[in-house]
This record gives sequence, C-alpha cells and structure tokens, in this order.
Amino acid sequence: MSPFLGELIGTALLIIFGAGVCAGVNLKKSYAANSGWIVITMGWGLAVAVAVYAVGQYSGAHLNPALTVALALAGDFPWKDVPGYIAAQVLGAVMGAVIVYLHYWPHWKETDDPGVKLGVFATGPAVPNAAANLLSEIIGTFVLVLAILAIGANQFADGLNPFVVGFLIVAIGLSLGGTTGYAINPARDFGPRLAHFLLPIPGKGSSNWSYAWVPIVGPLLGGALGSLVYKAVFLGKPSGALWGVLAATAAVLAAAKMTNGKTVSATSRRSL
Repeated sequence: MSPFLGELIGTALLIIFGAGVCAGVNLKKSYAANSGWIVITMGWGLAVAVAVYAVGQYSGAHLNPALTVALALAGDFPWKDVPGYIAAQVLGAVMGAVIVYLHYWPHWKETDDPGVKLGVFATGPAVPNAAANLLSEIIGTFVLVLAILAIGANQFADGLNPFVVGFLIVAIGLSLGGTTGYAINPARDFGPRLAHFLLPIPGKGSSNWSYAWVPIVGPLLGGALGSLVYKAVFLGKPSGALWGVLAATAAVLAAAKMTNGKTVSATSRRSL
C-alpha cells in the first residue's frame, strides 16, 4: 500500500467511525439517540485508534493536515510529501462522510433540525466568537500534537501506541471539546462539510462556510506550535520557526478579534 492510499483509507475510517457516532447520537430514530457526549468522545477516540492500527505501518497514520504540517516544520517529515498527504486526507474524509450519509439514509428525513444534520458532518461553536473559537482550536491541537510526540518518546508494549493515542483524543474531547466540538484536524472538518454541501440531504440547510476557516486555521497554528514547542522544550532544539509561528498566531487572533468576535453558526447538538 502506498502512503497516499494509506492516508486516504485511514482518514476514511476515522470519519466513518467518528461521524458515524455523531449520527447515531444525534439523528432521530437511531437506537443510540441522545446517548450523550461521553459516547461521542469515546467513539472518536476509538476511531483514531482503529485508523492508526489499520494504516500506521504504511503511512505513519497522520490522518490530519495539522499533524503533517507540524512534523514538516519540525524537520521530521519531508515537505515534498505534504501536499500528497493533505490531498489524501481530505479525499478520505469526504469518502468517509459519504459512507455515513448512505448508512443513515432513512434517518435524515426523520430529523427536522438542519443544525443537527450539519453537526453530524462538521464542527461549530457552542458560543460563536471568532477569536475565542480560534483559540480553542489552537489550544486543542497544540495539546494533541505535543502529547502525540511525548507519547511516541515512551516505550510501550508492541501495538499499544495507537490505543494510547485514542485515549488522548477522548481526554481532549472531555476536557477541551465543549467549546467548538474540537475539530483539531482540518481534513476532519473540511472534508465532511464539503460532503454535506454536495450531498442531497433532505432539509439540510446551510453548511456554515462562514465558520469553516476556524477549524482549518486554528489546528494548523496549534499543531505547528505543539511540534516546535516540543522540539524546543523537551528535546532542547529550539528553532527560529517557533517565533514566526507565535507571531503569526498572535496576528491571526488579533484579526479575529477585530471581527467583533462573532461567527455564524448553525444551532446544533454539537458533535465533534
């Protein structure tokens, strides 16, 4: 299997399980309806673990453009492979979302709220505020990348690392996910949001593109900070790129603040 195919299949699996648990919890007449946030966070954590187990040996199982860019910035991944990895991740996310749509086919008509339907596919803020929402995604992805690198530095029994990373996702969801639904992955949000836009979902409403930049920009900045801080603090190898990313983060947050803090968001029992 090529790394491109590995990232595509792995990200598709991630979304099948992740968006699938969101659909099960939020769509009407599902046996899992209203089972709650802990079920969703566990579903996403296991989704990551299964996807990493499936394709880790072929591509390293980035499954996330923020992680791919972060590793490239830290010098641990070749920049020439970044565009191909990101393309595979986005395409895989779209494919996974389409499969979830087909699996829950009769449930879309049974669910009236368009925000709930969007919440199966994409994230959104509990309290719309551009700067605060962006900061939440930065912090969540910073913790994700820093912790993944720290976990990787430890010795576990063979095959245990993906399971530990899965529980990291659960921990982030339980602790930090309540503000924006913790995309912490641009492909995870953009791919399914694009699928929502294109698919003939009955009564689906807006895909909320006015918010879509937040779960792209926030994770990219947070992931970059996570890898560069890990390299500087844990490994004692500071890089000038860290100061550039910090400056870019401050500038983007200031620009978001100047929008008066408001973003448009569909009302939803928000998923991940």
